[in-house]
Amino acid sequence: MTNTRNTQGMTVVVTGASGRTGSRVARAAEAAGLTVRGASRATGFDWWDRSTWAATLSGADAAYLAHPSDVGAPGAAEAVGALAREAVGLGVRRLVLLSARGEDQALPTEEALHASGADWTVVRAAWFAQNFSEGPLVAELRERGELVFPADEVREPFLDVRDIADVVVTALTGGDRYVGRTLTLSGARLLTFGEAVAEIAGATGRPLTYRAVSTRDYGEAMVGFGLPPEEVAAMTGIFDTLLDGRNAHLEDGVREVLGRAPRAFTDFVREEAAAGTWKP
Repeated sequence: MTNTRNTQGMTVVVTGASGRTGSRVARAAEAAGLTVRGASRATGFDWWDRSTWAATLSGADAAYLAHPSDVGAPGAAEAVGALAREAVGLGVRRLVLLSARGEDQALPTEEALHASGADWTVVRAAWFAQNFSEGPLVAELRERGELVFPADEVREPFLDVRDIADVVVTALTGGDRYVGRTLTLSGARLLTFGEAVAEIAGATGRPLTYRAVSTRDYGEAMVGFGLPPEEVAAMTGIFDTLLDGRNAHLEDGVREVLGRAPRAFTDFVREEAAAGTWKP
């Protein structure tokens, strides 16, 4: 029989607890009866300052790791590997890492976690539905009525971040059932970025549009906005990988772990439109 972890009094460190995934993981963990310890600069934790790690990790039972830029960004493997080893050394063996489906650049980070000695789980997620409602993309839709992005006609099964949170908490509290496993998650339906924007336009009643550009042109625009060229080069390389069509298929991970279908993109759009997310 698979062991089930006793969650009574269980403390989980959530990195990025105010961010897109971390905030949902924190809420889902609290709803499951776990004690959440947020890890951010506001609480004294800094991914780039190892002297801040022990105070956050000491006495915890588990941790959710979400790299602050991208799991495949330069330096991510070294940072995640070092943090995982520190956690294991402090007795925090149960670690769940957020990774990206189909991102070759993320594999060294996943391997660094494997090598840390942790009881690990990797959650590989499809493109977030919430990327349309939070972060830099939403500003374009809200203020200019147009989303410019290097996705062309590629199809993606946009994944609700709340499903990621539910899977993470299930993995954390599921005893050894998910230890040493990679869980791959997607939404329920394939859409192009243009089709996704069209759904948002229909729900808001605004004439929103999508315009595909090359990754080169997109990178030049990001440099023009003041982003460091080395960071832009890394991100455009990741876009070239993720948006080449390799991810244009569905995954069963949400149903396998949670016993239900992923949340529908249409429902996400309806909720966010009602909340006024895309109002100018």
